Amino acid sequence: MKRITSSLLLGGGLLATLPAVAGDMLLWQTNSISYLYGKDFTVNPAIQQTVTFEHADKWKYGDNFLFVDKIFYNGATDRNKGNNTYYGEFSPRLSFGKIFDRKFEFGPIKDVLLAMTYESGEGDNEAYLIGPGFDLAVPGFNYFTLNFYQRNTEGSRPGDRVWQITPTFSYTIPAGKSDILVDGYMDWVVDNDSTRRGTYHANLHFNPQVKYDLGKALNLGAKQLYVGVEYSYWKDKYGIEDTQRFDTNESVTSFLVKMHF
Repeated sequence: MKRITSSLLLGGGLLATLPAVAGDMLLWQTNSISYLYGKDFTVNPAIQQTVTFEHADKWKYGDNFLFVDKIFYNGATDRNKGNNTYYGEFSPRLSFGKIFDRKFEFGPIKDVLLAMTYESGEGDNEAYLIGPGFDLAVPGFNYFTLNFYQRNTEGSRPGDRVWQITPTFSYTIPAGKSDILVDGYMDWVVDNDSTRRGTYHANLHFNPQVKYDLGKALNLGAKQLYVGVEYSYWKDKYGIEDTQRFDTNESVTSFLVKMHF
C-alpha cells in the first residue's frame, strides 16, 4: 500500500494542515467514513465489503476531493489482488475565476476550472487525468459539475489520450422531519485505445448514492449520519470489453452507512 499512502494520503494530510499554514485560505472542508456491502459484482469477486474514507474541501483558488477504498472480498480471492485490495483517487481543481479575480460566467456556467485526477490501486493500476472543468447552475441541485479529462492509463493495458466526461451532482429531497440526499458521479470514457499490449475499451460507470439523513431524524445533527444504498452500473468495467466468455457489465446495489466528521 506504499504508493497509495504516499500519493493520496499525503495529499489528504497536506489539505488537513492547510488552515494552520494558510490562515483563511480554506473556506470549508468535510470528511467521512462509509461502509458498503454488495453482491453481484463482476470481474472481481461477486461479494464485496468496502470501507471508504472521503475528504472534500473548497479553498481560495479551487476545490479538492480525495477518497480511499479498502475492499474485502468476503472470503473469496481475486487472482491478481488476493482476498482484499485498495483503491483511491485525488481530484484537485483550480478555478480560473478565483485565480484571475474575475467572473467566468455565461449561460448555466458559473466558473471554469482546470480539473485533474490521479488514480491509484494495488498492482499495475495507475492513471493521470487533466482537462477543463465547469461549475454549473442547475435549478434545484446543491451542486452540479462537469469535467472533461484527457485520460492516460498506465500499466499492462494503457489508454493514452482517451477522453473521459465526468459529471458530479448533489440533490436534496425533503422527507418528513429529515431529508434524502441523492448524489454521485458518472465516468464516461468515450473512445478506445489499442496498443500492442491490448485495448482499453470505452466504458461508462454511473455511481449514485441515495441516503436518508438519519442523524437529522434522530436530532443528532443534520448531515452527520446517513443510511441508504449505493448503485453501481458499469458497462465494460475497467475498460474491458464485455463478451460471452467474460462478463464485464456490472449492476450492483450496495447497502450503505456513512458518517461525517
